[in-house]
Amino acid sequence: MANQIIFNNLEELDYGQREAFNSLRTNLQFCGADLKVLLFTSCAPNEGKSTVTFQLARSMAENNKKVVLVDADLRKSVMLGRYKAQAADKKVGGLSHYLSKQAQISDILFATNIPNFDVILTGPLSPNPTELLGGPLFSELIERLRESYDMVIIDSPPLASVIDAAVMAPCCDGAVLVIESNATSHRMAVNVKKQLEMANCKILGAVLNKVKRDNSRYYYKYKHYGEYK
Repeated sequence: MANQIIFNNLEELDYGQREAFNSLRTNLQFCGADLKVLLFTSCAPNEGKSTVTFQLARSMAENNKKVVLVDADLRKSVMLGRYKAQAADKKVGGLSHYLSKQAQISDILFATNIPNFDVILTGPLSPNPTELLGGPLFSELIERLRESYDMVIIDSPPLASVIDAAVMAPCCDGAVLVIESNATSHRMAVNVKKQLEMANCKILGAVLNKVKRDNSRYYYKYKHYGEYK
């Protein structure tokens, strides 16, 4: 792969955070070997979904899995700025370029400075993201990635805000809902769960995010969604 991106702002997790992501990684692997394409969504913005997807992909890559993270939030992506991603050739093609037929898959797929970890960034924000993500080119892209990677992780917009995640869900093997502790209502979470079910997407579980520990740091807790009533 010729394209390369360097993440210049990689957070060093403490022991508890690393173990939480390792636990999440292991639990997802026990969901079945046939689950290769995972969709992550949340109810509302700022629940930490993009951090969870990035750190999970990193954990899987460090476990010798070949992983690609697809940033599919064509409305308000934070990944490029948060991790200070910099392309070696100063040009960063993205998902919106491919879905609007301005680029090939090879133009938007980047290796990173994390071994086994590749990424597709969003590209320019799109005025019609739902139409692009629901089109045949997105399905074709996911099938191509499925053939080349051990795991494909898709970071999608909050489902209570826009329908994009439900549009992408039929291409995925399962979905995980990221929920911010003491912030997201039960009713909102149930509504998002119903939207995923209507899209015929298997719900693998939920990540309870931003749970405070005694030392005021945060960690991430995975639960099978069947435990939430």
